[in-house]
Amino acid sequence: MSQERNLEENLLSQAAENTLSSQLDEAETIEVDVQTDLLKIIQGQADAVSLSGEGLEIQGVRVQEIEVQTDKIAINPLSAIFGQIELNQPVNTTARIILTEADINYALTSDYIRSKLQNFDLNVDGEIISLKPQQIQIYLPDDGKIKFQGTVLINEKSHTRQIVFTAVVSPRTKHHPILMESFNCTQGAGISLDIIVSLMNQVKELVNLPYFEFDGTKFRLRNMEVKKGSMILLVEANVKQIPQL
Repeated sequence: MSQERNLEENLLSQAAENTLSSQLDEAETIEVDVQTDLLKIIQGQADAVSLSGEGLEIQGVRVQEIEVQTDKIAINPLSAIFGQIELNQPVNTTARIILTEADINYALTSDYIRSKLQNFDLNVDGEIISLKPQQIQIYLPDDGKIKFQGTVLINEKSHTRQIVFTAVVSPRTKHHPILMESFNCTQGAGISLDIIVSLMNQVKELVNLPYFEFDGTKFRLRNMEVKKGSMILLVEANVKQIPQL
């Protein structure tokens, strides 16, 4: 981030840092750099906004490290004076995010994340079969893979049963999408081949989407690097509005 900032940049950056800090449950360090000047503020413009932080937590989701950089943005000049960066137009951003294995698994137990885990509805020979995740545990060993262990409820023909599974996933890189390397049932009656084929087809459709949309923000995962106990994500996003945390 810029080491020398003008008065307007210092004031806006400090105000934005204070606003974000008050909205977060926890923040070990956070720094915001708003690159602009008085004339551009009046015109509702900023050259860019950068954000970096460590140990940021909200709603049970913790990020070990994060670095965010935006393109030139159009902002609401009145709100900017008070440190609220409200966008007048969508802005492109890039982010580098580091998550630890412990933080990912803690997040998976939070009410916020659990509310986002929806059923997978599969069409198997004209019959809708619902898969609902119950408990998911992620492991990041020293082999560059992502390992899952979890419990899923399967609802088919008005009958619900539970299975426990393990899976190994190869993360997305610049050269290939996310790849499912293995899927095994360790408890329960298992899953029929037809359900597995339908599930794999749906997963393939999801990972091949050009982007995902979440709360009005379009984003795509460019690269994943898995190390022992941690994961580094490179993300591009088109943000319509900076969320109020």
